[in-house]
Parts: sequence; C-alpha cells; structure tokens
Amino acid sequence: MKKTIYIALSAVILGLTSCEDQLDQKPVSSTTAESFYTNTNDFTQAVNGVYSKLTSYPSQVLWLGEMRSDNLNVLHDGNRDWQGINDFSPNITTTGFIASAWNDNFNGIFNANSVLQALETKGSIITDATLRSRFTAETRFLRAFYYFQLVRTFGKVPLVEKPLTAAEVESVPRSAVADIYKLIIADLEFAVQNLPASYTGVNIGRATNNAAKGLLGLVYLTRSGTTYNIEGAGLNSNEYDKALTLFNEVIASNQYQLLPNYSSVFAYDNENNKEVIFDVQFMSSSNGAGFPSHLAPVAFWTGQGISNAYGNGYGASNFNISKELKALYLTNASDVRNAFNIQLSYSQPFIKKYIDVAKRGTNGRDWSINFIVLRYADILLLKAEAILKGAKGTQTEVDALVNQVRNRAGLPSISNVTFDTLLEERRKEFLGEGTRWNDLVRSGNAVTKMNSWIKNDGILTINAVTSDFLIYPVPATEIGTKVGLYQQNPGYN
Repeated sequence: MKKTIYIALSAVILGLTSCEDQLDQKPVSSTTAESFYTNTNDFTQAVNGVYSKLTSYPSQVLWLGEMRSDNLNVLHDGNRDWQGINDFSPNITTTGFIASAWNDNFNGIFNANSVLQALETKGSIITDATLRSRFTAETRFLRAFYYFQLVRTFGKVPLVEKPLTAAEVESVPRSAVADIYKLIIADLEFAVQNLPASYTGVNIGRATNNAAKGLLGLVYLTRSGTTYNIEGAGLNSNEYDKALTLFNEVIASNQYQLLPNYSSVFAYDNENNKEVIFDVQFMSSSNGAGFPSHLAPVAFWTGQGISNAYGNGYGASNFNISKELKALYLTNASDVRNAFNIQLSYSQPFIKKYIDVAKRGTNGRDWSINFIVLRYADILLLKAEAILKGAKGTQTEVDALVNQVRNRAGLPSISNVTFDTLLEERRKEFLGEGTRWNDLVRSGNAVTKMNSWIKNDGILTINAVTSDFLIYPVPATEIGTKVGLYQQNPGYN
C-alpha cells in the first residue's frame, strides 16, 4: 500500500499533493471533475488522494500536541514558530503550524467531499458494488478523521459536506461543535458497517472497520469530557458506555495483540504489525517522513557524523523531555521504554523512539517509518478509561487492562488503578505519539495539571494556562478572509 495510497491526483483535478507542504483549499469545476472519472482506477487514485492529506498528521500532533503538553520543556533559542505554542502565548494567530493544521485538514475534507460527490454522480462506473461501498466508507472515515482533528484543535469550525466554490466558502460560518460531531459520528458509523476487517497486498494500511470503531470510541470519550466553559471538544455527554462497546468489539475481533517486545512495534522492518490498527504510511524518497529528524537537536546529528545537519533537515532545536516525565520513567529501572523512548545519555534528553540512524534516507525529510495513529495498547487503556469514567465494568477489569501494558514494559502488576494512575501509564506508553495533550484535555484536569507541572519543574518561560488555551486560535488569515465571518476564540489577540 505504501506504493499506492499516497499517489495523488493531478493538481488540476483535486489540488492534491503528496508532500508535507500542503496547498490551500482550491475548489475545482464540476466539468473537470466529471471528465476525470472514466474507470475504477480513477476512483482508486481519487481515494488515495484523500489519504494523502494524512501526511501532515504527525506534525500536527507533535507540534500542536506534544509541544503543548507537560512532556516537553523546550529550550528557547530564538523566535521560532513553536515557541508561542510551547509558551501558551496569546499571540500565535499567525503561527505556521496552526495555519497548516487548519488548511491541511480542510484540504482533506474538500478532497473527501469531491470524491463523495463523484461517487454519487458517476459511481456506477465501479461495477463492483462492494468496492464502491468500500470507497465511500474509506472516504467518509477520512472526512471524519479530519473533522475530529479540527474540533480537538480549534473547537467550532465551518461545516462543509460538499465541494464549494471560493465565493460559497466565504459565506460558511463556524458551526457548533455538537453539529460537527453529528457528521463525524454518522461518517464513522457508516465506515464501521462498510469497511472490511483487514486487507491484503498493496491495500494493507487502509482504514478498516476496527479503525473506525476505535476512532468512534475515542470520539465518544472526547465528547464526554468536560466543557471547561469553552466551545471546545468536550460536551460532557456521558457516552462512556458507547465507547466501551466499541472498544470491546475491537478487542473481541482478535485481529490485534500486544507485541511481546515494545520496541518492535516501531521497527522499520515490522510496520503494519499485529498491534497497529491505523497508521500514516510513509515511504522513503517518494513520500518520506520528516518527524524523526525534527525531534533530535542538530548537535545529536553532527555527533552521528551528519554534517550540515539543519540544512539537510536534521533537527533545529532542543525539545527537551520535562524533568517530571524523565523522573517518572526512571522511577522503575526495569521499564524497557526508558532507553527506547528517550535519549537518556544526551545532555538534554529528547524523544528518540522513531530514530534508527542506519535507516535514514537521503536527507532529514526522508525516513520510511510509518506514524502510528491508533494501536492495540491504546484500545486497552481507553477501555480502562471508559470504565473508570462510569461505563459498566469493574476495578478488576481496569487493573487487568493496565497490567497487560505494564507487564509488556517489564513492570510489575499493580492494583486499584485510579484515573490519575492511568493517565501516567498512558503518558509513558505513548510518548512521542501525540496523545498526551488530548489525554490531558479529555481528563478535565488539563489546566490544573499543566500549571502544577510548570511550577514543579521550575519553568519561567511558559505563561499560566487557562481554559481558553485548551483550543487554538482561528488562523489570522481565516479571520481576515471576510470581515465578520468568524469570531476569534477567546484568549487570543
């Protein structure tokens, strides 16, 4: 699938690109779209083009999630795009990472809507009804994925369910989060019913019905989170039983398992393994990933004999592991994730779980490692979370779920796991996978925990965290497109 899924259509057709520097949303004439679809392969390419927008997902969850969380205390070294994100500055409406998150997800939605419209008008070209249904389900899964990213990042966003012209886009206001969720849930429910359980050959890596179930379960958990009195992702909807049902179905499918060795989950020669439920596919040279290089500082790469490190895309800054997190890892010397996840021998420890220097490509933006979005360990711990939050289940079940993950890491079993304990277990397990920030927000304790961490780690550069900062500002370019169409999220200048 790596050789096919991110082969994008011509920019003339859908404005797609397979590189990480995405284009702004560009509407396309119905005449051009109509003339493109002449056979099943054209639809295959179009669906692959919708997947192609996933390539920016690692940047979003690392620079807007991991960077925002208590996992990282970065070294100030100038006016960088990420600096205001890390510092909880109110002056980040022009920050590139934020604008890219808005544009990339809406590009994905536009591409999805274009394909869904073509499936409605010309889908009969696909004579295999099962394949036609699968294409629709994959596309709706991806549209839901992109909208879920937008809701967690920005709160209210425009709700667009069909391709629009530039003039039409400028008349669409931001919709209530509850309305965005209606579309997300409808799309994922359709995907659950119409996606296969697995794929073979070049199709391995496409969305499955269990990926849809896992994502929908996380959607229900997120909706159930506290509102913080902001228009963010939490609606206090108390849908933990719905989430639990979906996680149970993923587990009962027997499609997945915890790999015996933690590091093998992320091995370059073991991608799409039995623990992976959904990931972003990267391939060296034609579609290489850049995120492994960006996590380590220039000094590390030069120490590896890689000259002109920054110019070649290797590193830029010191994204240091926080003192609190380092201490949490080192509390148990037997935890196999210590040495694998963190470069402990370096003067400023950083995330290294994706770095295998021998597997680097032609430059720092050319790594062939996939980025895992959802894996079986996540499902186990999300199930434990649902039970602790009120879904039907017992403390014994919670303990057993958490201990499966702990034991794989080389840690002894524990009992009477609390919600705070669960959060810390997730923090150690998923470092560098972009889950921590959303975990904190979903927990209802993000403001308290972040401010406590800032104080305890003795950090002087990060502003006090308020509820307003739990979502990001609408990019300034969007605010300025049409005066009065959008109101800026509170707390931002």
